[in-house]
Amino acid sequence: MNTADTHPSGPPSAWSWRRLVVPVLAGLALFCFLLDIALGSVAIPVKEVARIVFGQTSDNEAWLYIVQKIRLPKAVTAVIVGCGLSVSGLQMQALFRNPLAGPSELGITAGAGLGVALVMLGSGGSASLYAIRQLGIGDSWLLVAMASAGSALVLALVLAIAGRLRDNVVLLIVGVMVGTVTLAIISIWQYFSQPEQLQEYLLWTFGSLGGVVQTHLYVLAGVVAGGLLLAFTLSKSLNVLLLGDNYARSMGLNVPRSRLLILLSTSVLTGSITAFCGPIGFVGIAVPHLTRSLLDTADHRLLIPTACLVGTLLLLGCDILSQLPGTQAILPINIVTSLLGGPVVIWIIMRRNSIRTAF
Repeated sequence: MNTADTHPSGPPSAWSWRRLVVPVLAGLALFCFLLDIALGSVAIPVKEVARIVFGQTSDNEAWLYIVQKIRLPKAVTAVIVGCGLSVSGLQMQALFRNPLAGPSELGITAGAGLGVALVMLGSGGSASLYAIRQLGIGDSWLLVAMASAGSALVLALVLAIAGRLRDNVVLLIVGVMVGTVTLAIISIWQYFSQPEQLQEYLLWTFGSLGGVVQTHLYVLAGVVAGGLLLAFTLSKSLNVLLLGDNYARSMGLNVPRSRLLILLSTSVLTGSITAFCGPIGFVGIAVPHLTRSLLDTADHRLLIPTACLVGTLLLLGCDILSQLPGTQAILPINIVTSLLGGPVVIWIIMRRNSIRTAF
């Protein structure tokens, strides 16, 4: 691997271009953030949105309520989800040195689905549905707690296995198998569930940015911020691991410890986001490729903050598209991210001629 690819001290022209990427992406992210809040069934002028977001008041009380109570939390959630899933995918691809690795491959998303299935499909039908629909538990802590517990269970299993395996490829296969078994258990529950229960669960699997209430948002933001901080402190370790475990050991890196910390960061990010927002696919695979294509570098000190901006742009763009301007319908966010993420990865692979060079 070329040292110019792993360190920011590349050719002067390339480095000056990289300096421009971050402010340009930040400006676009801010514009999309305001546009995402402005668009919807009730159109609000972008200038008015900016006034409200930056702490000023509005003469229109309806606009003020819509922005502060509904659209602003949803847009902030999109930023948090975009950052968390993008960095999760970036870490997985570096750890496993596999361009198709993503945050779902360790079974963390499936673990969260198992926790939610336990509530919606395995708790006896009518009582569970009454609690979800009438008491609002679907929008409070019950599903979040169970999804987090399911993610933590799979995380504990993967970390226990990781302590015994030295081969990252084998660990990736084990993660996929754990996820497959978990999904099989969920499928059994689905097969024996009532139609009403199955409908509730399927709605959760579509993913949503609008179901995170303000009290949840503080918790989600804090957990994801902690996971991102841990990921950034591991950026040098990720750079070294890209060159192989043997080289990393020769450089004095504690490979098992670094691997466990990377898995912990990824699991915390993916598990918390899935618990609060449901499974959201393709962001963790597509954004790392987009970020590397923009920067033409493998230095994670640059890739991690840039991936946060690219992930934010992607999620805000998907949320804007999901609102179907001119109608009252809103597409599930998981559908939109998959529709956009798949072609993006295919385009990058075709542009670079092979999947290895794309990575």
